Amino acid sequence: MQPKTEDNSIAVIPARAGSKRVPGKNIRPFQGRPMIAFAIKTAVESKIFERVIVSTDSNEIAEVAKKEGAEVPFLRPSEISGDHTTTAEVLKHALIETGADARYKFACCIYPAVPFLMISDVKAGLELLHTKDAKSTLAISEFGTSVWRAFEEFSDHKLKMIWPEHSLVRTQDLPSAFHDAGQFYWVQVEEFLKKPQFFTNKTYGIKIPKWRSHDIDTKDDWERAEVIYKALQVRENL
Repeated sequence: MQPKTEDNSIAVIPARAGSKRVPGKNIRPFQGRPMIAFAIKTAVESKIFERVIVSTDSNEIAEVAKKEGAEVPFLRPSEISGDHTTTAEVLKHALIETGADARYKFACCIYPAVPFLMISDVKAGLELLHTKDAKSTLAISEFGTSVWRAFEEFSDHKLKMIWPEHSLVRTQDLPSAFHDAGQFYWVQVEEFLKKPQFFTNKTYGIKIPKWRSHDIDTKDDWERAEVIYKALQVRENL
């Protein structure tokens, strides 16, 4: 076994079979290709990973992943393939199952439904691990409207402000707020295995523009992503 070095990295793409709101999401055709192909292509073509593996509980997904250029060294057990299994649990299992805990310093967990993920984003996450005191990095995007002016419904159609102290503050005077863009997480393997979590007191963010930040969980999400993807293709051909 080769020693762990600063540059040794592994990519893990979690892709279970049980998507309910968009059945078969991870291998459903998106603009003519299986959705998971975009994540695999980005990881492989970045040339920063020694291995790109897919963690799945599905033989069908495994076959598609291998055709697209990823490794599938194991099938994920059912006890960590349910609706309530966390991504951190899946990554931990993959790192231990592949012996990555002894081989790799860094790991990147890339979600399978990321057609707008760019190589430069993934590389930026790794660069922050090298240049900052980061234990983890992740893609983030700014909320489209100020979260500090949010409402909640506490009875039938009746609203109240969550933070009423901001009711008279101009939106431009409120601080920016960001959310997880749902694209990837970089971790230091040793630190992650001690405490499997993506957000720590030393987590740094890579800002992704809102139009590239899509959490594809519903049919509407999927259709919106297809419209944007087609528009980009038209622009590139102009």
